[in-house]
Amino acid sequence: MRFLIAVAALLALLPFGLPPYAMTLLTEALILGLFAMSLDLMVGYARLISFGHAAAYGFGAYASGNFLLHTSMPLPCAVLLAGLLGGLVAIGVGWVCTQATGVSFSMLTLAYAQLLYAVAFKWTPVTGASDGLAGIPRNPGPFGVTWWSTKAGFYYLTLACLLGTFVFCRELVRSPFGAVLRGIRENEAKTIALGYNTRRYKIAIVAISFGFAGLAGALYAPFAGFANTELLFWLLSGQVLIMVIVGGAGTLIGPVLGAVFFLYMQQQLSSYTDSWALFFGVIFVLFVLFMPEGIWGLILSRFGKKAA
Repeated sequence: MRFLIAVAALLALLPFGLPPYAMTLLTEALILGLFAMSLDLMVGYARLISFGHAAAYGFGAYASGNFLLHTSMPLPCAVLLAGLLGGLVAIGVGWVCTQATGVSFSMLTLAYAQLLYAVAFKWTPVTGASDGLAGIPRNPGPFGVTWWSTKAGFYYLTLACLLGTFVFCRELVRSPFGAVLRGIRENEAKTIALGYNTRRYKIAIVAISFGFAGLAGALYAPFAGFANTELLFWLLSGQVLIMVIVGGAGTLIGPVLGAVFFLYMQQQLSSYTDSWALFFGVIFVLFVLFMPEGIWGLILSRFGKKAA
């Protein structure tokens, strides 16, 4: 808890000393960190590998984009409602996908994401088709409150969503519900033999995970000012999975660090070459071979602790 408070205080103070461009990158890193943390609930705690997590991210972006463009809904309300809708829709997705296990589950999540990607290309009135939604505003609240439309205000809104999600997820994985998830991860057959309906738990964690991914997407739309089909593409699903693995799966905070590392390396490598993804792929392979517990695992090992 002390560590969390210290990190939160540091992040809260950063806007006072960072230039505008660095603030923009930091805000994007927090959004990606929330996205990666949401996937870690599935990958790190229930060993449900999703190849279609971008579907929830893109859904949240389009939902909040439409709320902000076509209604006078305040920005925080639009963001939270979009995340909630993403979680509700994911109940059906989880019900379908959890009828399979292992690689088959992963392929079903990928199929769902690609289906949504195809729909986004055709549903012009809602998604803008290939042009996407542009000019997404940061709607003011009651009495003309526009604080969150500023760079610092939006940063604090994003930080509040990230910290709130982290606290919720931490308590979730420490609860009896989380214990069942770890049982599914380690030995699902034994967990079933103990009397647990593991499929219900998997549907629940898919819905929660997709809901938080939708929240991240809902933040990204007003942050960038647009939403397009690239947010639903399978490539983004692969990138967020890399963030989880590089940061440290099953730790919650590790994927956030993985997202920061990914964004930093992308910015640095892309300034030297257009083939930055090739070089980052080499870095990813080195992580898998020599640092399987990820960045957070390495940090904990320095202090003589074992990664969760």
